[in-house]
This record gives sequence, C-alpha cells and structure tokens, in this order.
Amino acid sequence: MTARSIRGMAAATLAGTLALTAAACSNPGTGGKGQAGGDSAVVGIAYEPESLSPLLGYGKDGNSKIFDGLLAFDGDMKLKPALAVALPEVSADGLTYTYKLRKGVKFSDGKPFTAKDVVFTYRTILDKKTNNASKTELDALKDVKAVGDDTVVFTLKYPYAPFAERTVLGIAPEHIAAKQDVNSGPFTTRPIGTGPYVLTGWSKGEKISFKANPDYWGGAPKVKKFTMAIIKDDDVRATRLRSGDLDGAILPPNLAKGFKNDGAKKTYEATTYDYRLVTLPTHNEVTGDTAIRRALDVAVDRKAMVDQILEGAGKPAYGPVPTDSEWFTKGTERPHDLAKAKKILDDAGWKPGPDGIRVKDGVRAGFPLWYLSGDKLRQDHALAYASDAKKAGIDIRTQAGTWEVIEPRMKHDAVLAGGGSPGDPDFDQYLLLKSSLGGDGFNNMAWYDNPAVDKALDDGRKTNDKAARKAAYDTIQRELVKNPGYTFLTHIDHLYVVDDKWDGLSTQVEPHDHGLAAGPWWNVENWIPKGVKK
Repeated sequence: MTARSIRGMAAATLAGTLALTAAACSNPGTGGKGQAGGDSAVVGIAYEPESLSPLLGYGKDGNSKIFDGLLAFDGDMKLKPALAVALPEVSADGLTYTYKLRKGVKFSDGKPFTAKDVVFTYRTILDKKTNNASKTELDALKDVKAVGDDTVVFTLKYPYAPFAERTVLGIAPEHIAAKQDVNSGPFTTRPIGTGPYVLTGWSKGEKISFKANPDYWGGAPKVKKFTMAIIKDDDVRATRLRSGDLDGAILPPNLAKGFKNDGAKKTYEATTYDYRLVTLPTHNEVTGDTAIRRALDVAVDRKAMVDQILEGAGKPAYGPVPTDSEWFTKGTERPHDLAKAKKILDDAGWKPGPDGIRVKDGVRAGFPLWYLSGDKLRQDHALAYASDAKKAGIDIRTQAGTWEVIEPRMKHDAVLAGGGSPGDPDFDQYLLLKSSLGGDGFNNMAWYDNPAVDKALDDGRKTNDKAARKAAYDTIQRELVKNPGYTFLTHIDHLYVVDDKWDGLSTQVEPHDHGLAAGPWWNVENWIPKGVKK
C-alpha cells in the first residue's frame, strides 16, 4: 500500500456525497454542460490528494500538471527528458547520476528555474522534519549538489536500479517554499511550479481547478481550463457524466458499460498495477495466525471476483506484482481450494463450533473487515471475501466507514484496501511489507513482520544486478505464500468514459491512485480540440 494512494483517499471522504457533487461543477465556464468547443474540460475523479506539494509526495510518480520533474514517462512508460535536456549520465559503479538542465525555464510566477531548486527539493524531502511518507524511496540518496545553474549531480549510497524513475517527481521553487513551513505552509495548497498548468483553486472535497500556463516551456496547452471534480460515489459520477456536467470520468465496469452505445463518448481502458487486498493484522489473535492467513488465501475465489465484480476487467492477484509482469514469480498462484483451506485449519487445531464457525483454545475465528464508504468495488470485494471465508468456517463482519474511522483501528482490524505502483518492484513492496514501517501511517497496514522478506527487500533495492534483484523479489513472493499477511484479491483495470471532442487521448500503465495523475488526461496538455489545427 503506498501512503500516497491511501492518504489521498482519506482526504476524499471529508465531505458527504451531496456536498462533493453539488459543488463539483457549479462554476460556469469550467466545462461540461453547455460548453462551446473543447478548450475546457471537467473530469470526475474519486479521490483527491492530501497536499499539492511535491515536497510531501504529490506527483512523485509524474503527471502532476503544476510541476515538472527532471524526467517524465511517455505513453509507453519509458523515461524521457523534461526539466533535464537528456536522460542522466550514470557512472560505471551506478553511484553518480548527472543531469544537464533545460535552460530558459521559468516558474509560473516568472522566476527562473535553476539547479538550486532541484537541490532544495530533494534535500527537503529527505529532511527528518518533512512529513513525506514515501521518503524511503530515496533512501539510496547520499547527496545532491548543483554545478552551476544548469547541472545537478546526485550521489548514491548504494546502486539503486530505479533511481532515474524517482526523478520524475516535481521540482519546487526554493524562492517560495524555503520561506515556509514545509508541512503546513501555503505552498501545500497554493503551489507554484514550472508545469503546463497553473492552479486556480482547490475547494477540498469538491474540485481542483487549473488554467493553462501560457509561458510553458513545452508550449501553451490548447485545453485552457481543466477541472478535476472530486466525486467519491461511483453512481453519482456516472449520473453527472450522463447529464453533461462532466466531460469525462473514471467508472467501475458495470457503470462504464452503460455508455457503450453513446456515440458522443469513448471508453478508454488502462491496464494497471492497482490491486485490492485484505489486511490481516499481525496484532489480531485471529488474523495474526498463520493457519488462518493460509486458509483464507486459498478459500477466496479470485476468478469469481474478476468475473462477477469486475466483469472481466482485471485479473486474479496473488501478490503486489501482476501475473503478466516480468517480476511475477511463476508457481506462486493460489487456486481456489476450499477443501485445502479446511484441512489447513483442521491441522492447526481450528475446529468447527456448534454454529460452524471454528474455534481454537477458546478463540472464535472471527474478525471485522472495514471498507471505505461509498466505494462499491471495495464493498463488493469485502462481501465476496466474507462469503468465501464463511464456507471455511471463518466469520468476517463487514463494516463501512471513512478513513478517519478506519485508521485508528488498523492495528487490530482487517481493511479492504488498495495499492499498486507501476515500474520497479521496490516502489510498492518496500512500503507495503517492510516490518519497520508497521504503524507508519498507511505504510505496512498489516504490521507484517517477516525477517526473510525484510532481508529480500533490502537485497532487491541495493544492487543493479537484475538477476540478483529477481531472486530477491522471487523470495518475497514465495514467502507471501508461506505466511500471507495480506490476502491479495484482484488487479483491476481502469475504465474511463470521455466526451469524444478531443484528439490525442491515450492511457498509460496506471498506479492505484487512478484518475488523479493517471487516466486519459495524463497528457491533457497535449489534447487538441477537434476542429482545431494541430
């Protein structure tokens, strides 16, 4: 689970559905119903960030609109230059990365961008006082320094294979952010960057509004106004899209198919690393039992979830790595096997009681499972999981709540959660499984503690040798079979429905936090309104 993705969801639940949706598109001229032409767009997303500061993690995977990184991902998830003029020069030992910077770039307040801003950004993120929950992803960074105004040199403590991918995070202006409290200053909600769009307003729980940066170094976007409407309820998002209040939205499969015959709209499908899982807290006497964990892992019918809940838009998940990834460990698939689940429990001394629920040493095999209110996919996954568990003699009580209700209970109660990050396996697995991160906000929500996994996580991030790294991540996936502190359920494809009035739309391989940095609007700065000359 990335803290980035879960914290974003937590913020999105601060207001009720009516408040979220009523104000989301109420500002005339922001796009949607009655808009003439295609130079404005309003899209409906499910979650919002906790902050808009890259120093606190916003945009660390790119596509932040307000900011640019040194590098960026293209449509095929290949690195390309952004604020740097080329990919970095890397020393033979993998410990030094040198970036030459683009000249003449300015922040949206007109001040010049220089190497000092890069140094400030990375040093601030690593500062102990900075509340960036993902800073362990930069653990390899020993030092960063400016050589003149147009060169930056990063020095690493150890070879970290995916370091260049970590340099897509947005660069903050030192002349503004350095004068404020990094965790609570106005820059966190009213930032200035070098990106293709400028923030014009953020009504928390309602919408985030942008206007095109006319002086953007990559050329002024043709979509002049762009608004993200935060609408956490799937049904309401679909209703507002159908009414014309939205130009596009992310939708679950059963709602997206309702637009199949709408000739004015197109559906875009994105493959993802996004998974749904159930946390099995180590500190709960039932979920912390290895036999219970192993039994649940084979009692769950993942294929039925894909077929019935996702309507085929996804695949079974056996861990954080999708089965079609080069990093997936073949042979770790766990097919649905209720008889095996029952035998595991029988052998461990969990015997059926009079009501069919198993008991061991006076402890009843039951526990609560929380899911996020208003999220139908999570609800459906939770109910299906509880139903499968009941057949094995485990009583799971599903409960809905906001993250404010759920978070204090995470140490002992199970949660239907989500996560997933494309690219390198270190990005998601370290935050999800490292024992030292148990209790660190939304990192390692299950307080999973496995010394073999801890060692493999360290081995996987401290070498550039791909074979050695593959062996490390194979070890992790095999350990999750032996002692699964999470029940991974499904990897979910993302579906978006968008008005067919622009050219240039596409999707990337997406992370968990769909709709914010991802979606067909990942490159909205390159959209061309139909009828406008390219």
